[in-house]
Amino acid sequence: MTDSADPVVQADLDAYVDDQLDAARRIAVEAHLAARPEEAARVMSDLRNRDELRLALAVPQPGARPSTTEAARRLERGLRRGRVLSLFQRAAAVAVLVGAGWMLNDAAGPLVGPVVASVPPPAYVEDAVQAHGTSVLRASMHSQPVSQGYDPAEIRSATAITMPTLPADWRVRDVQVYPSRFGPSVELQAQSKSFGQLSLFAVRPGTFDVVKPTLVPGEGASAAYFQVGEVAYALVSHGDAQALDRAAAELARSLY
Repeated sequence: MTDSADPVVQADLDAYVDDQLDAARRIAVEAHLAARPEEAARVMSDLRNRDELRLALAVPQPGARPSTTEAARRLERGLRRGRVLSLFQRAAAVAVLVGAGWMLNDAAGPLVGPVVASVPPPAYVEDAVQAHGTSVLRASMHSQPVSQGYDPAEIRSATAITMPTLPADWRVRDVQVYPSRFGPSVELQAQSKSFGQLSLFAVRPGTFDVVKPTLVPGEGASAAYFQVGEVAYALVSHGDAQALDRAAAELARSLY
């Protein structure tokens, strides 16, 4: 289904957030969002706000008055009828929690800004760092065979993982498919003039999202992760962290 045959409109995006679409139309909307990262980011924010409010309503809280709970439910229904500004959604949700006397440190933790609390990296970043360490260890062992035959089309066919276009000066040294907590993952080890040895990890984490490249500095290896649609990626290296972040942004752009 293409945009020209049946274009995705705002009503489709609202229905997607509210779980009102059939499977075929959801796929069409997700394909639409995969090609539009800014729009996808707004939809993901709506989904997060919806889930935060639903979670707050689902968990019984001591001391919550029935009138306050009903007000929260009216707010949730109002948000379903129309997509208002994300800031208003968050402010309204926080106001409901405060009025009920809930513990904001637990219930409203995700609503605070990055200045107050930083968001931990996704779990697949830890897998990527571990896979990088394994690749470095394999490279030091003469008894361990390496596979320099890099075939992105075969990888996509076997794992449903689309690999980004590598920079021209990267030389692939090894490509392996590793198990992970999310299923098969791809670990590509490359040599670059800018970084020396580095790894590109790719996996399907089980969620549809668009995440811009985000740097996770480390005392040893640093990582820069991003996600495009259903596939997440993490670039890991012991080299310059800021240069690693720029390289991740270049890889992400190659997927559009």
